[in-house]
Amino acid sequence: MNRFDRVTALLIQLQAKRKVSGPALAEKFGVSLRTIYRDLRTLEEAGVPLIGEPGIGYSLAEGYRLPPVMFTREEATALLTAEKLATHLTDAPTAQLSGAAMDKVRAVLRGPDRDHLDHLAPHIRVLGPRDQANRPPVYQQLVAAIAMHRVVHLRYQAAENEASTIRDIEPISLSLSRQWHVVAYCRLRQTIRHFRLDRIQDLELRPEVFEVRPNLLQQHWTAQASRQRERVVLRFQPAALLPALVQHLHDTKHQYGWAHEQRLPDGQLEMTLFIGELHYLATWLLPYAGALTIVEPAALADPLRALAQRAYDSFGRPD
Repeated sequence: MNRFDRVTALLIQLQAKRKVSGPALAEKFGVSLRTIYRDLRTLEEAGVPLIGEPGIGYSLAEGYRLPPVMFTREEATALLTAEKLATHLTDAPTAQLSGAAMDKVRAVLRGPDRDHLDHLAPHIRVLGPRDQANRPPVYQQLVAAIAMHRVVHLRYQAAENEASTIRDIEPISLSLSRQWHVVAYCRLRQTIRHFRLDRIQDLELRPEVFEVRPNLLQQHWTAQASRQRERVVLRFQPAALLPALVQHLHDTKHQYGWAHEQRLPDGQLEMTLFIGELHYLATWLLPYAGALTIVEPAALADPLRALAQRAYDSFGRPD
């Protein structure tokens, strides 16, 4: 990066953040602290009102704003990808907001870059279920609750075969794995819980502001990472499976605690996983019946047997 580009990027950083330290800027741009100080002096000489606080960092004077920044073609393409992801992986209100933001990006692009984006858009697709009509429009409400530390009152169904419960929660984070979850302190259970957004049947933001627990989220993730997980060893016979099932096995194994695997001399694939709940793993393994051997733990056969029996009871008995 040449000096002109670095000074411009430095100005953008100052506008994007309330305060930023000299060492942090030096690390970000890969230059010495002395170089950063020289670049900051260049901005001051150009009339940019900088405020420096010893031991804290630098900021722009309140009320100072830059003219609109032009996006590069690559940056606009990255934002287009983000819009596609938001459209398919969140709810309808969030998708609409993302689309509106992308319209503003297009409005400041140069003509050739705007044409490039319009040409590229149909060629970027996010595959998978798109069921926004069936998703509760709660994502933006939860974002607001997290930002304002508002208590959320909700009606929640923990599983399809359980009755819904009424809960007050203190939301602290949103996370996406296979499903969107809100991580929150549950006043009913008096502990941290993960709530799937698609199982929230009704939601209301309460006027009450809850007391922020600064370290609670980090402590929770640390506890999750150190939670005892059961070692599972499985052997698959790829030759006995359809190629699509073999591909599905490799596409999804990381979602089920995959650790490592090895090919055995007889052609079997031995896979080691670490999982918190065996019944969760059983739903993934059932399609591999007939080509799967459980090495350990033997208890994994119980939830698999129960699932197989339910399937037989539903579909296997003649009328």
